[in-house]
Amino acid sequence: MENSNDSFLVREPVSGLMRKYSVPCIISLLVAALYNIVDQIFIANASYLGSCGNAANTVVYPLTVTALSIAVMIGDGACAFVSISLGAGKTDEAHRSVGNAAALTVVCSLVLAAVYLLFSDAIVTAFGGRVNAETFALSKEYFFWITLGIPFYMFGQAMNPVIRSDGDPQYAMKATLAGCFLNIILDPIFIYPLHMGMAGAAIATVAGQIVTAALSLRYMFHMKSITLSRSSFSLRFSLIRRFLFLGMTSFLSQISIVASMAAVQNMVLKYGALDQVFMQEQYAQIPMAVLGIVMKFFQIVISVSVGLAAGIIPVAGYNIGAGRKDRAKELFILLLKWEAVLGAAALLITELMPQYLIRIFGSAGESEYYTLFAVKSFRTYLCMMICATINKGTFIYLQSLGKALESTVLSLIREIVFGVCLPIILPLFMGLDGVLWSMPAADLMTFIIAAVLIIRTMKELSYPAQTARTAAVY
Repeated sequence: MENSNDSFLVREPVSGLMRKYSVPCIISLLVAALYNIVDQIFIANASYLGSCGNAANTVVYPLTVTALSIAVMIGDGACAFVSISLGAGKTDEAHRSVGNAAALTVVCSLVLAAVYLLFSDAIVTAFGGRVNAETFALSKEYFFWITLGIPFYMFGQAMNPVIRSDGDPQYAMKATLAGCFLNIILDPIFIYPLHMGMAGAAIATVAGQIVTAALSLRYMFHMKSITLSRSSFSLRFSLIRRFLFLGMTSFLSQISIVASMAAVQNMVLKYGALDQVFMQEQYAQIPMAVLGIVMKFFQIVISVSVGLAAGIIPVAGYNIGAGRKDRAKELFILLLKWEAVLGAAALLITELMPQYLIRIFGSAGESEYYTLFAVKSFRTYLCMMICATINKGTFIYLQSLGKALESTVLSLIREIVFGVCLPIILPLFMGLDGVLWSMPAADLMTFIIAAVLIIRTMKELSYPAQTARTAAVY
């Protein structure tokens, strides 16, 4: 028998369900992205921090993504597992997976924070923090305070998709919005009148993360489709293995960004030092600072892309669990259309209006070399945005169908094989420009492979289901 709270997932039009689930998810992810972006905007516009502060923010950013990658692996995996389990009528597995996801997140976050605190110098250095002495000092300061908030950040991010799987994407969105609004309020207060610098930006961020985590914890004891008990939180590794496998693509899509940014940032450090302009001490931080700005815009676009796909994981998972392949196919087609529209809109902005994007991040007091390199970076690095958004949507949707292996392999190819190797290889022939061309090259090559998987998946979803509930929960 279908769960009464979720049976509408197999009845309502998929376009309406996509709006209901994806829009709150998009807003939640955008707000989560804004934590770091807002910090960078206020930092860049503080005269006493400037491009060195911008560069320091860029150095620390991949380290927050590392925490996010673990959180979304747990959260998205549990979300997909819960949705498929509810669709198949397995409520016992659903509530245990939620409890295990929460407990596992707490353990992982504490371990990661301890590692960050113990090896902070080496970690900051590995991500290009020693571009100059001022950038290194600012990176260390920002990293320390951000690390203290890692447990709260990870818990809020992991529980967000779990809340969506329970049928309340609006609450998930509000929990994230509340934290972000607090961050936006505190950032200018701490950075400008109180003159707290990088520490102020980080403390404002952590304060917002605590609010989001607290609201997420509150929801766990008022869930609609699932009732948690003490036994729900007893770690069961056989169960953890199953939902982590479903969340592996989300993990790889995020952690590979870290690997890719480590490669890119170190190549920028290496080849920037060989550039006639950027080898000068006063301009050395410019490539790193500009890279951070470009990646922040990319993060905004990808947050929308991921939100479109991740938001409908409960819808797709439930319909697969209920044997409705036709609806899953219809949803996939709709997703790909919107991903293409998003990529096209982002491409127009980066190609036609890069100067306006640069101004948002405080280019007023910078040299002409800063502006010229930033314009070139936007137009080159992000010229394959249509491919990038379609690729990202495909990665995530495949995992919602239970196709964790295909999704994981495709994500690995994009983010590790292409995302790490190309930034290392292309600069050997093109210098600093090779770093900029590595991103579009990776997206185009991945799209060719993704197209094959898209066609094959469409054919599979066209086959009628043999029974009412044929989906396997891996």
